[in-house]
Amino acid sequence: MPTEAALLESRALRVEQMERVDVLDKVKSLAMLPDGIHLRTEDVARYFEVSTEVVKKVTQRHRAEVAENGLRLMRGAELREFHRDMVSLWGAEGGESYPQAATQLTLHTRRTVLNVAMLLRDSDIARCVRTYLLDAEQDLRAGYASLEHRVTRVESCLAGVGTALQELGPVLNRMSHRLDSLDRRLDVTHQVVGAMSVRLGHMSEDIVRRMDELARNLKDLNRRSSKQR
Repeated sequence: MPTEAALLESRALRVEQMERVDVLDKVKSLAMLPDGIHLRTEDVARYFEVSTEVVKKVTQRHRAEVAENGLRLMRGAELREFHRDMVSLWGAEGGESYPQAATQLTLHTRRTVLNVAMLLRDSDIARCVRTYLLDAEQDLRAGYASLEHRVTRVESCLAGVGTALQELGPVLNRMSHRLDSLDRRLDVTHQVVGAMSVRLGHMSEDIVRRMDELARNLKDLNRRSSKQR
């Protein structure tokens, strides 16, 4: 598990944590600009309870890293357009007048603030953020360990299932042969029953014919007896 010192020294470890911006609000509320995306350097300093100069020194020492995580420096036409957008949003919220910078403005994002939290040594707020990150990392690793243990148990069970299936194969093969034999015997039985049904049908017809003939003979006999009387 990474330590706080390792987080302060290793850029690779910091990169792994850059999606955890939710930790910032768990420690303290951020004072965002009206767009809900950016902060000024003084807002970042206020969050960490340090001077703006401290924040500027940290970002200057790690300029490339914080720039990758959203740090921007605005000047000229881009800055004027940004000011117009902020003034419009600020007025829509009915708040105080939006403070404008004269010539340039450094903007931070939540990712930049989290990046600074992993670089700023002399701030209790930054240390709290790093503690949250490391605790979350520990919980995540514990979850992975538990999941790995469960996967290992499933794999061991599957190994037993494989052995059982191998042993079951010959049994299933014998059962298949027996079922095939039973099917053949049933076919023969069906044929015999069919033949018997045909014979019974013929016998029924023969009996009906003989009964009809017997009835006619009895009628003839009765007529003769009547004439003789």
